[in-house]
Amino acid sequence: MNKIATTFLIVITIIVMTGCKSVQKENYAFYVGTYTQKDSKGIYKYAISSEGKLSKIGLAVETINPTFLVKSKDSKILFAVGETNENGTGFVKSFKIEKDSLQLISKEESGGAGPCFVALNDQNYIVTANYGGGSVGLLKADASGKLSSLLHVQQHVGKGTTGRQEGPHAHSAWFHPTKNELISVDLGTNQLWFSTIDTTQNKLVLTNQKTLEMAEGAGPRHVTFHPNNKWIYVLNELNNTVSLVKEKENTYYVESSIATLPEDFTAYSKAADIHITKDGKFLYASNRGHESIVMYTVNPKNGTLKTIGFQPVLGKHPRNFSLSPNEVFLIVANQDTNNIVSFKRNSKTGKLTFVSEIAAPMPVCILF
Repeated sequence: MNKIATTFLIVITIIVMTGCKSVQKENYAFYVGTYTQKDSKGIYKYAISSEGKLSKIGLAVETINPTFLVKSKDSKILFAVGETNENGTGFVKSFKIEKDSLQLISKEESGGAGPCFVALNDQNYIVTANYGGGSVGLLKADASGKLSSLLHVQQHVGKGTTGRQEGPHAHSAWFHPTKNELISVDLGTNQLWFSTIDTTQNKLVLTNQKTLEMAEGAGPRHVTFHPNNKWIYVLNELNNTVSLVKEKENTYYVESSIATLPEDFTAYSKAADIHITKDGKFLYASNRGHESIVMYTVNPKNGTLKTIGFQPVLGKHPRNFSLSPNEVFLIVANQDTNNIVSFKRNSKTGKLTFVSEIAAPMPVCILF
């Protein structure tokens, strides 16, 4: 082979390899749940490019106050709460995912007023956290996504010590990644509630521990599980902290807590959402009032957190946020400024850098 032919072959090889790399760059679509006030009509669909640029695909379906969303394991069905109070109850809806639209399959009562969270497990049991009703509702979906009627309601009782803790306010409910256990987070009673599902009677049954009390006035809201499935991080809305929860001899306990706000910040702010990276190295939480994402490093030996900084969200009232599937980007829903903002994430330092912003009507939940 002469020198010209060899050079030509090298050039072609570089072009092919470069082309393969560009093909591997992924664009991700995501759904946005909203409060259907002002200009919002329901669930919207957006996309983020491989460079982090945001774009709007359009309205996926009209539905009232779809403030929290979750997908089935096969990504064919989307479930959404309807955060309303009609005769003491809100609703859960299931939708078939059809390209860029959602088709309603079924609608059922959530078991209490103001459902603000929905989750499902591998057996297609659905749980809702009813903030207004202070309860957790249990339903089930069949293979087609059709919801059963309400199977059981776990009514919480008790109260905390602050103004928003005059009674139970279930804020989220999480299936443990490795155990047959449901952890319900109640801001009003200031507790985590532990249950299993009795699949024979289709009801929630409290475990022997029943509950875990958080620090006075903490107001637990959301949790995230460390990838080792041994450490649980609880985001406390009212006292703006993240608590590390561990388990010893089948009993959960709070080991430590860390602030979500700078020491010198004294104005009103309430924490909203929390996520950890798949490698377990970094944890993030959102602050409404300080208008920021707090960034932490995670100690791999004991799970303790260390604050590494605060990223302004370039908007107001950051509710939920999400890491992109490849975790290159972090996307924030700013409810009060009607915008979604993307940040590029440094996988070595955990720091965030602004990339793109787009308008969105009262966004409160982001689901890839």
